[in-house]
Amino acid sequence: MLNKVVIVGGGTAGWMTASYLKAAFGERINVTLVESGNIGAVGVGEATFSDIRHFFEFLGLKEKDWMPACNATYKLAVRFENWRERGHYFYHPFEQMRSVNGFPLTDWWLQQGPTDRFDKDCFVMASVIDAGLSPRRLDGALIDQPFDEGADEMHGLTMSEHQGKTQFPYAYQFEAALLAKYLTTYAVERGVRHIVDDVKQVNLDERGWISGVTTAEHGDLTGDLYIDCTGFRALLINKALNEPFISYQDTLPNDSAVALQVPMDMEKRGILPCTTATAQDAGWIWTIPLMGRVGTGYVYAKDYLSPEDAERTLREFVGPAAADVNANHIKMRIGRSRNSWVNNCVAVGLSSGFVEPLESTGIFFIHHAIEQIAKNFPNEDWNPNQRMLYNRSVSHVMDGIREFLVLHYVAAKRQDTQYWRDTKTRAIPDSLAERLEMWKTQVPDSESIFPYYHGLPAYSYMCVLLGMGGIELKPSPALALSDPSAAEREFEAIRDKTRRLTQTLPKAYEYFAQHR
Repeated sequence: MLNKVVIVGGGTAGWMTASYLKAAFGERINVTLVESGNIGAVGVGEATFSDIRHFFEFLGLKEKDWMPACNATYKLAVRFENWRERGHYFYHPFEQMRSVNGFPLTDWWLQQGPTDRFDKDCFVMASVIDAGLSPRRLDGALIDQPFDEGADEMHGLTMSEHQGKTQFPYAYQFEAALLAKYLTTYAVERGVRHIVDDVKQVNLDERGWISGVTTAEHGDLTGDLYIDCTGFRALLINKALNEPFISYQDTLPNDSAVALQVPMDMEKRGILPCTTATAQDAGWIWTIPLMGRVGTGYVYAKDYLSPEDAERTLREFVGPAAADVNANHIKMRIGRSRNSWVNNCVAVGLSSGFVEPLESTGIFFIHHAIEQIAKNFPNEDWNPNQRMLYNRSVSHVMDGIREFLVLHYVAAKRQDTQYWRDTKTRAIPDSLAERLEMWKTQVPDSESIFPYYHGLPAYSYMCVLLGMGGIELKPSPALALSDPSAAEREFEAIRDKTRRLTQTLPKAYEYFAQHR
C-alpha cells in the first residue's frame, strides 16, 4: 500500500494539501512537509471562489475557528472599475441567476431592463455590497435561506459535483500567510511531520521517478508520492522531471505584479465586502479589504510598464497610507505544466500553473487539485489511468479559466491606451473566438461556454459580457413574442428584496467586530 507522501514547499498550497490529505485519510497516511526557512511565499492569493467553504467544511473547521486568526472577511463579488470607461463599475456576484419562462433574467433585461444597471436589476448582491453590508446577520443567520438550501445533502461533494446545484452567497478574503500558519498547526496536530530545511537535490531512480529529496540538514527524505508545492520554481515537476511548461503569455500578457499590505483603520474606512479590480493604463489594481489592513497590488505587463512606474502608480492609488509600506515585486509565470502529475510527482499550486489573479483563481486551483489527488490516490500498480484522469481534469480547469480571463480583455470597451487597444487585436483561443460569435446571437448558457468543469457557471460569462460593454449582445428573438409580465414581476421582487435587506443587514465591519 502506498501511504508515504512527501510535500516539498509550504505556503498556502503546501499546507492546504497536507491538511486535506490528513482530513481525508487520517492515520492511514504518512505525510512529511519540508519547507525552506529562507524562501518567502508569494503570499498575494488572498481572495477565493465561494466553493472554498467546502474545503473548510471537509477539515471540520467553522468560520469562528479560522476566520479571526486569518483576519478574514467575506467576499460577495468581484467589483470591476473603469474597464468599460473611467468612472464606470459593475459587479460579478456570487448569486444564482434567476430565470423566467425558460430564459435567464439577463436576457429579459436586454429586452427591456428597468435601468441601465444589469447587476442591480438582476441581482440582490450588488446593492448589498454598495451599502457595505454583511451577508450574515449579527446572530449569524445567513442572508437568505434559499441560498443555503440543500447544504446538508451536498456536504462531502467535490467542487465539480457541487456545481450547478446551488450558489452560496459569498467567498472569503484572508491573509494568505496567516492561513498557512493556521493550517500548519492544524496539520501538525494531526500527525504531519514538519521539517524546516532547504532541499538541495531531487534524486531520480533509473526509471526517472523521484527516489527522494536531499536536504541540507536532515539528509534524504523518501516517500511514495511527492507533491511539488515549490511555487513558480517548480523544483520537482519542471526542473527535476523536465516536464514542459505551456505558456499562456500569447493571450494573457500580464506577467508582473507589485503588491502592498497597507495597515488601515477598517472601522473608520468600512469594509466593502468584495474584491475590487480597477483598470489602469497597463493592467489593473486589486483591492482586498481585511480586518486591520488592505491588500492591494498592480498586475501589469512589463512590455507596457516598468516596475518603478507600476509601484509609483500603486502608491498614488492607495494614497498617504502606503507611504512607509514595503513593496513586493512579483514576476509571474503565466501558463501551466503540460502535465501536473508525472510519474510519482504531482504539482499543486504555482508549480502546476497560474493565470493572472483577476478572478481569484489561485486558491481555487489548489483546492481543485488536492480534491483530485484524494480522488485519484494511487496504489502499488500506479495505474496510468489515474494520472491521465488527474491531468485531464487539471488541464481542463486551467484552460477554461484562461478562456474566461481572456474574455475580460476582449469584451472590455476601454481603448484609451496602447495596452487596451492591443487587447482587441491580441490572439485569443480559437474555441473562445467561436463562442464569441455565438454569444452575439444568443447569450451564454451552459451549452455554449467552455464545455468541461472549470468552476464557472454560464451566468459568470454573462456578467462579464454585460458589464464590460465592448461586445453588443442581443436578447433572444423569442422574447419579442413573449409576455413580459412575469419578468417585470421578477424585477420588482428583486427591488423589494433589496430594499428589505439593505434596511436590515448589519455593516460588514460591525459583524466581524462582534464575532472576533
